Amino acid sequence: MSTFVIIIQIVAPVFLLASIGFGWVRLGYDYSVSFVTRLAMSVSVPCLIFVALMNANIDSASLTATFGAAAVAYLIVTGVFYVIVKRAKLEGSTYLHPLIFGNTGNLGLPLALFAFGEEGLSFAVIVFAVMIVYSFSLGIWMVSGRGAGSNVLREPTVYGALLGALFLYNGWQTPVWLTNTLQLAGQMAIPLMLITLGVALGRIDARRFMRPLVLTVVKVISCATIAAGVGLYFELSRIALAVLILQLAMPVAVTSYLLAEKYGADSETVAAMVVVSTAVSVITLPVMLVFLI
Repeated sequence: MSTFVIIIQIVAPVFLLASIGFGWVRLGYDYSVSFVTRLAMSVSVPCLIFVALMNANIDSASLTATFGAAAVAYLIVTGVFYVIVKRAKLEGSTYLHPLIFGNTGNLGLPLALFAFGEEGLSFAVIVFAVMIVYSFSLGIWMVSGRGAGSNVLREPTVYGALLGALFLYNGWQTPVWLTNTLQLAGQMAIPLMLITLGVALGRIDARRFMRPLVLTVVKVISCATIAAGVGLYFELSRIALAVLILQLAMPVAVTSYLLAEKYGADSETVAAMVVVSTAVSVITLPVMLVFLI
């Protein structure tokens, strides 16, 4: 089977499910993004993360290395984009969050699963957990200018990740009946997130594209390069390294738009970055997969 066919098989489900959501809202049908997002982030995603980590076939050393690599990579990415934003005289509250945090949930988790199987998903949820904690603490401060550390304590995904890591590290397992229940709840996370991503993109009205296009290119190249360097330094396995690069190079998350809207940043500019970076990812993600799989 050719590499092109393999890449299409990996990427097609992601964009087809997102296109369902996009088409759904464009046809004028109702879709409560707030309800579905709350359901996914409060129930389905925590279950997905917990079960994926509990059943992960990775040793504690790989878990620790991936966690450390993700944390260090995000710190370096933050420093790089802080300098870029300051040098370019851009508004930090508008640009920092979308440049640092990619769509590691809606897009990153499904892509890691389709490209690298259950092992890839296990590494992806580790990176996702690091991103969630960072995004809902210092990330909110970047947008709002005020402390938001307590938001982390209200995120079920954080507890799902911590419990999953604890079970993985100690080799524990939940009873079969509970595992099946959690697994079933987690299985709806990926299609829900992808369809909701499409709905959110379908509702965004963004008309300013040139600056977001330039920043998207800078984001993808910078994040992929930093992730590769950090991953090699931490001597990650081939799949863990590939997942770290993919996760950090994801397009701008819709969450960045929602936070900009909530805390008074320039939400139209962030919306443009979401649309442009997601559109560009149709090209960049398959290209990266050619080198990573």
